[in-house]
Amino acid sequence: MPDHHRRPPGRGLRAFLLFAMLLLLAPSAWAGSIVTREFRSEQLGRAWRYNVYLPDGYDGGTLRYPVLYLLHGNGGSLNEWPVKGNLQATADRLIRAGEIPPAVIILPDAGTTWYVDRKEKMESAFFRDLIPDAEKSFRVLDTREGRLIGGLSMGGFGTLRFVMLHPEMFAAAALLSPAIYDPEPPENSSARRVGVFGAEQYDPAVWKSLNWPVLWDGFLEKKIAVPMYINSGDDDDFFIEGEAMRLYDRLRRAGQPAQLRIVDGAHVWPVWKSTIGDAMRYVFSFASRPVIPAP
Repeated sequence: MPDHHRRPPGRGLRAFLLFAMLLLLAPSAWAGSIVTREFRSEQLGRAWRYNVYLPDGYDGGTLRYPVLYLLHGNGGSLNEWPVKGNLQATADRLIRAGEIPPAVIILPDAGTTWYVDRKEKMESAFFRDLIPDAEKSFRVLDTREGRLIGGLSMGGFGTLRFVMLHPEMFAAAALLSPAIYDPEPPENSSARRVGVFGAEQYDPAVWKSLNWPVLWDGFLEKKIAVPMYINSGDDDDFFIEGEAMRLYDRLRRAGQPAQLRIVDGAHVWPVWKSTIGDAMRYVFSFASRPVIPAP
């Protein structure tokens, strides 16, 4: 006999498809945003722009968030991490999964300056202009525990210098394929051609005066631990895997917390795009959670 109480054909399928659609849409419901800010930098003597990743729920809220300053490589721009590095989707995913806290990420535009005061006063601008402007314009924590830094290649060079010069300012750091050549850059490195480490042509004395080994003793004398995440592709075009391993060894022997990852790949965006999540998990594990400001 026919079952007159059976659900009409297709109703269960429609319910399942609706549920599946809701699951697909759910991740997009938790989505941060990228905004661009422009301000006048006194140190650079010009307008300066930076991109900012804002977590879902930032608008209309009152929380103050931990902040990561993420530096691009030589010849890059404020758009590289969002466009080539898929940063927004990665940050959204990690926050949604509870692997990092909701956070703000600052992406400055530094061209080919190598983050030193040579071609432009980029190092001074970072500390005297960018950080104060970001802390004034966005709800970010202004304490060491709420401030992180990281960068790739040239940005890794800048990150290491900034941490060694000012370990009291950063809770942790991420160095992705850092261009930290010791004693000198290889012949194919852009450091020899960008007009930063020498007035017109590369000068090894200028490079050595700005490279991290000259900062080592002063860094250790401050006795401030800054956990560092260091990585490199195993086929890096500039042999940075060796530089990364040597830095890691020196940090460990000095009692400084560090993690090293040598991954498959060259000096290319697929390496950084695939490892930025791991780097953020590491550095944010040392950061403050978002806080409600005191009334």
